Amino acid sequence: MVETKRSAAPWGTALALVAVMAAAAAPAAAHGRGPDRARLAQRITLTNSDNGRSVNASSGDDVEVRLTAYHENGLTWTWSTPVSSNSTVLRRTTGGTAPNGNASATFRAEHDGTATITAQRRCRPDAGHICPLLVTPWKVTVEVK
Repeated sequence: MVETKRSAAPWGTALALVAVMAAAAAPAAAHGRGPDRARLAQRITLTNSDNGRSVNASSGDDVEVRLTAYHENGLTWTWSTPVSSNSTVLRRTTGGTAPNGNASATFRAEHDGTATITAQRRCRPDAGHICPLLVTPWKVTVEVK
């Protein structure tokens, strides 16, 4: 009998270890580590060079726009605050312009659909210069799926 107890002891330990490992794995799968886990929100950053692009976003993502003013031939080119064509799809959460002419905004992708983010670049004359009567549009199309 003593020999049976000794040979069963390793099996009992192994079964206990398997039970502990299985219990530890179950909560990990419930917390989104499996293939059906929830997708984390992303931040998409757009700049001057993204004009004319189309981008894809998912509900919950943030779309950040950073437009940079620049100087050229004695003229300063400044930006308006970016706006969304459809606030149901892309809701602006922040936005504004800086004294140097930069503009920024952040939009939250709320619902499936398509929205366009637009801004305008205008001239602000430096001392002794005259601006052309020119407004240049900036536009990015965002499809939320």
